[in-house]
Amino acid sequence: MKKGQGFILILFIFLNFSPTVVRLAEQIERIQDLSDEERALAEDKAEKHDFEADVSRLMDIIINSLYTNKDIFLREIISNGSDANDKIKLLKLTDKNYENENINDLKMMIDFDKDAKTLSLTDTGVGMTKEHLIKYLGKVGKSGTAAFVEAMAKGDSGKLIGQFGVGFYSTYLVAKKVVVTSKHPMDDQHVWVSEASSTFNVFKDPRGNTLGRGTRVTLHLKEDALEYLDQDKLKKVVSKYSEFIDYPISLLIQKTVSKEVEEEGEVEKKEEEGEVSVEDDEEKKSKKKTVTETVWEWEQVNKQKAIWLRDKKEIEKSEYDDFYKSITKETTDPLSFSHVKAEGEIEFKSILYIPASAPYDLFENYYGKSSAIKLYVKRVLIQEQFEDLMPRYLNFIKGVLDSDDLPLNVSREQLQQLKILKVITKKLVRSALEMIRKIAKEEEDGEEELEDCEGEECEEEIEKKETETKEKKEKEEGKESQYEKFWKEFGKNVKLGVIEDPANRNKLSKLLRFYSTKSIDKLISLDDYIKKMKTGQEVIYYLAGESIQALDKSPLLQKLKNKGYEVLLLDDNIDEYCMQNLPEYEKHKLQNVAKGDIKLDDEDEKDMEEKVKKYYEPLTNWWKKKLGNKIEKVQVAQRLVDSPCIISSSEYGYSANMYRINKAQAFSNKGMDPSFMMGKRNLEINPDHPVIKELLQKVKSVEESDISEHVENMADLLYESAILASGFDLEDPIQFSEKIEKMMRKTMGVDLTAPIKPFSKEEIEESIPDEPEQDIKEDLQAISQLNSVVLKQISIQKK
Repeated sequence: MKKGQGFILILFIFLNFSPTVVRLAEQIERIQDLSDEERALAEDKAEKHDFEADVSRLMDIIINSLYTNKDIFLREIISNGSDANDKIKLLKLTDKNYENENINDLKMMIDFDKDAKTLSLTDTGVGMTKEHLIKYLGKVGKSGTAAFVEAMAKGDSGKLIGQFGVGFYSTYLVAKKVVVTSKHPMDDQHVWVSEASSTFNVFKDPRGNTLGRGTRVTLHLKEDALEYLDQDKLKKVVSKYSEFIDYPISLLIQKTVSKEVEEEGEVEKKEEEGEVSVEDDEEKKSKKKTVTETVWEWEQVNKQKAIWLRDKKEIEKSEYDDFYKSITKETTDPLSFSHVKAEGEIEFKSILYIPASAPYDLFENYYGKSSAIKLYVKRVLIQEQFEDLMPRYLNFIKGVLDSDDLPLNVSREQLQQLKILKVITKKLVRSALEMIRKIAKEEEDGEEELEDCEGEECEEEIEKKETETKEKKEKEEGKESQYEKFWKEFGKNVKLGVIEDPANRNKLSKLLRFYSTKSIDKLISLDDYIKKMKTGQEVIYYLAGESIQALDKSPLLQKLKNKGYEVLLLDDNIDEYCMQNLPEYEKHKLQNVAKGDIKLDDEDEKDMEEKVKKYYEPLTNWWKKKLGNKIEKVQVAQRLVDSPCIISSSEYGYSANMYRINKAQAFSNKGMDPSFMMGKRNLEINPDHPVIKELLQKVKSVEESDISEHVENMADLLYESAILASGFDLEDPIQFSEKIEKMMRKTMGVDLTAPIKPFSKEEIEESIPDEPEQDIKEDLQAISQLNSVVLKQISIQKK
């Protein structure tokens, strides 16, 4: 192959053919660019035409604008070539004038010439006539380029989806001169030439028909675009944007190969002198050496197939797994996948995957991160991450979406408002949630829903599945289930969905999993909780905090646990936010046991409750007056068994858990703490506790003004201990520790005014017993050894 051939690219979207290296090599031999002399002679006789105003504006904008990604020109030309291949296939089927056309070798070829600084792309599609070259390359067609011009003129280039729709003119991102050679079945071969000025030339190719059929685009690259003469760069760009094009894209690459050759030496010399013997012949055959040489050969770049186009019944799980690894560069198989084929008002195909593990930065820049689904149109990559395809809480789902119906020549804002995109998003979310639900369903009963199953065959299949599931459960006893793995990695995303997605809140709530007072080691669903509810129970109880162990010991749960109620234990910081957005589930209200009143008494006990409240009024009134604005009220508790008192929040106040979370925020307003959060607390006392009974008697026995300091200190200690036990923070922990010290001094009989006095040296020495002298030590050791010997002898005599 000659190096000055250039770079060949062919674009295509429906069939896959595998031409051999030899055939491609023969084809490229026939494709030669015009020499400078041939082009100069032809251009002297060429027809000169002016570009339309819009095209001139477009090229001027492209040439003088700054682009962060110039790779799109290659994607656009590949797409154009693919369309050309599609068109010749269609014409052969619908137009008798094209019925003799050969469509068995539709392909694309790419080659480059470093010396000439050219990149060439060739397709074997329908080609263009002279009129087509003037019409399609000389003015803005209906492809939406006019809209692109307007957007670019306003400075909105970054808002266009991948800058798709620029089409042929995107070549001027990298080229200072473009030469298009094209052969249409109904016309001679013609050449179109332009240097991005206001004019272009068209002339008949003086070489005749060298292409056979198709179009060759040769780009004379700018100095800042010479990176596209690197074969590795070209492979990367083609693989990224056109990996799933249906027609083979081959790149002419340079390789270094090794081969064996015979050594020249004494044998050759003897041959010249005519003295070669049989031994010399054998020596000649055996003496060889290995040399390296550079060769050019065609290599197909787009070997990966678009498996989403195939019927899912024909695809093995291993194929889905391999495809996942190829698009994500992961090394492990996905946790689950879903093959979606949508029909109706919009048609698209998609494959969604749930990764086996969450990325380390899953929640970094959460509100600025786009979904990980690649958007394709006709198998051409448009956007690797398009933020509106999936809601943020599902940003861990990876996959591809391919649609032929998606309009491309509109701005990002316009596309976001399109009904078609909203329909796609709705269907994708539905498919993703169904995929998660199926994993959860398998965990619950091991039964997978059978699609398109009817009659006796369905019953047999279900029975078979049940048997397989039972055997599988027995085999994997004690192992982590698939949904447990999912929840461990992505449970927080489901909770975020409950908060952010009201439309799908009911579906998402069925996916929630929590620990409970009756299931400390195993996660349960809300449906599991409802199945185990007590007769007459209408409320789902929950408590949020820092750890499951601390929550299970919380005094807030004492009465509930004593009466046999189950309470969900929420140890994730987001859990309480999630529950606040889920006030009801399956007609059962959800209640935070750390807030509001808990009604557990039967009808018969209500009269007694009122009497107890009245009996304790002297204590509750005095204590509320003493604490002032620190609490909202002091009341008799309905939830305590062992603890003397606790702190609860009012129904619309901050719970201890929410108080802790908000206080830890970097930008929290500390000035709001006393009035906004702390003033919404209640002090609840246990009327059956002996300490509370004694405190009541102390308060009732004297006038309010005569209550002793000791009683007040005891009340303060009870209140501050309740704050700690309930999960709140103390306002003044130093003062609390001082009160504890005074209480200990009094209990141990230490004078409250006794000073802190360090030990003297004499006191320390007197308190330490004297060490025995060395000779006494030795005597004791000898006696011990003698005693051992005597005991041993006595043992022997007894035997």
